[in-house]
Amino acid sequence: MIKEVIKDKISGVSYKENGLNTLSFFSGALGLDIGLEKEGFNVVLACEFDKACRNTITLNKPNIGLIGDIRNYSVDDIINYSGLANKEQVDVIVGGPPCQAFSTAGKRLGFADSRGNVFLKYLDIIEEISPKYFVIENVRGLMSSILQIDEKDDIIEKIPKSILKEKGSSLYYVIKRLENAGYNINFDLYNSANFGTPQIRERVVIIGTKNLVKVNRLTPTHSENGEYELPKWKTIKEAFKILENIEKHESIFYSEKRANLYKNLKSGQNWKDLPIDLQMEALGKAFYLGGGKTGFMRRLNWNRPSPTVVTNPAMPATDLCHPEEIRPISVEEYKVIQQFPLDWVLAGNTTDKYKQIGNAVPVGLGQAIGREIKGHLSDLTTKDYTKFKHSRYLKTSYDEFVRKMEGITLLENSFSLFD
Repeated sequence: MIKEVIKDKISGVSYKENGLNTLSFFSGALGLDIGLEKEGFNVVLACEFDKACRNTITLNKPNIGLIGDIRNYSVDDIINYSGLANKEQVDVIVGGPPCQAFSTAGKRLGFADSRGNVFLKYLDIIEEISPKYFVIENVRGLMSSILQIDEKDDIIEKIPKSILKEKGSSLYYVIKRLENAGYNINFDLYNSANFGTPQIRERVVIIGTKNLVKVNRLTPTHSENGEYELPKWKTIKEAFKILENIEKHESIFYSEKRANLYKNLKSGQNWKDLPIDLQMEALGKAFYLGGGKTGFMRRLNWNRPSPTVVTNPAMPATDLCHPEEIRPISVEEYKVIQQFPLDWVLAGNTTDKYKQIGNAVPVGLGQAIGREIKGHLSDLTTKDYTKFKHSRYLKTSYDEFVRKMEGITLLENSFSLFD
């Protein structure tokens, strides 16, 4: 049994002159951090509240500085635990604040939600430490969340009331607040499948720099059908080859009733491919509800990337059944889909492990973020695929978002709001 981690610890990671010293917040199981480290970043601090994640961090990175709830630490505390001498040695701050406050599946209380408040604390830390670069990763819902906040500040007072009522005002506030702090910002909504991840997972990635030149949007390494002469999306069949010699998989199981229903489905099929009587049995009352319900009774398709992995592969509305076997996909398969090393040790029980991996940033997306920042720091010009379909949605880039929020006539004067 793994002993529960109950104490924070000072970093044993050394300062690197050329290593882009990085502070990681809302670190989870370290998916983003693994990707950054593959690109040469020196992650010296992890910040994580969840006990199982903290144990995972300690098991895999025993020398990294580790703190808990972000709200309990001053900047001086953070620097102390990072093992750095001062905040001037911090090059990059990265983090994906809890997304439930902005998720389209939740109540969408935004910054009025306690989880939204940790987002505000994260902004405070970026402003006070003032690193060369920052990264914010979050769900698509951030782009349509209406600003709800308990205390007004100077930035809110300068934003026209008409904008504050608009969907997307939460993100607009974040942008304007960080621009006011001296950052040049770029962002878009990205599908992780475009970066070699065998998973269709869409996340907003915001990158800010103190440089007068923006960091380009992330450069894709793959495309759905080989567009731009890039390799095609990685499929589940390709990704799972690494697991061929693993005999035992850690997994949860279906009830006998559910398992019998899955015997009627093949790779890539879902409840809609069942006879009508079995459809009604499979969905119960949900059968009569609206919506596509494509996540119900769903087998993964061998010849496609996985849908977004969630915190549990057997939830009724987001089922992730193995393409052939009668079981949810395993912990090992979760690791492969999120690109974690197979030898990455996960603390906790099986449910804890699914949750940690399901909440993580895909390693390939982390690498893409790292490559873009490294290229920008070295004045290397990366190719911005201006017409590339970064996600399923249109008009999600920084310029398009600001234009939508402010209107064409206001766009030219957008920065004057904060002079």
